[in-house]
Amino acid sequence: MILNWLSNLLPRWLLVSGLAATGFAAATVGASSARAEPSKAEITVLYDAFGKTSEMKKDWGFSALIEYGDKRILFDTGNNAEIFAHNVAAKGIDLTKLDFAIVSHRHGDHTSGLSHLLKVNPTVKIYAPQENFGVFGAALPGTFYRRNESLSQEMRYFDGKPPETLRFGSPWPEGNFTWVTKTTEVAPGFHLIILNGTWGVDLEVKEISLAIDTPDGIVLILGCSHSADTSCPGRHASVARE
Repeated sequence: MILNWLSNLLPRWLLVSGLAATGFAAATVGASSARAEPSKAEITVLYDAFGKTSEMKKDWGFSALIEYGDKRILFDTGNNAEIFAHNVAAKGIDLTKLDFAIVSHRHGDHTSGLSHLLKVNPTVKIYAPQENFGVFGAALPGTFYRRNESLSQEMRYFDGKPPETLRFGSPWPEGNFTWVTKTTEVAPGFHLIILNGTWGVDLEVKEISLAIDTPDGIVLILGCSHSADTSCPGRHASVARE
């Protein structure tokens, strides 16, 4: 599925899918400052369970390539590395030519293609939510755990002398992860919005959405929308304008 939101955009909305695990939403919200129309504005869906019969394989999960202006961004990587690799090849997508990648949240149906991405493009910058003990790695102060000075040295972590910072591993230790902790403009007109999940079975999940400034307003790309109903982007829009 390929979407060109500037040529086919409804007056206020473009909404594609709405399932929690495979949802994709893009919407214009309000009006942004005037910008020259880019040479390219296209979203190529690489992974989902919808669409007409084609050489693409359907599966539960989500991934898309976003091309806007001079930027090429991979958003999520699907549920299965082999299927992700197959669909990328079927669409003729070159993953070595990315400005950066975004992993919206920690769930396997959005992260499992990371092994293929890193095999093809091992140095690509990947934006991911920062979480304590998260799957994208973590760093905590050595003082984060409770101490008991009455214990003998051999019964205490690090003999009672922990390092200043404790670093925790990831299933993708070679990944060039940049942890996102707050709304951040990662390139002119490209904003990452991080919110806590408010529904579903994993209420503690942190999820990143991408907001892109366009001449028609703000375009939102959501991987799973744990943080808000896809029919109501106002919460994201209010954060994007801050």
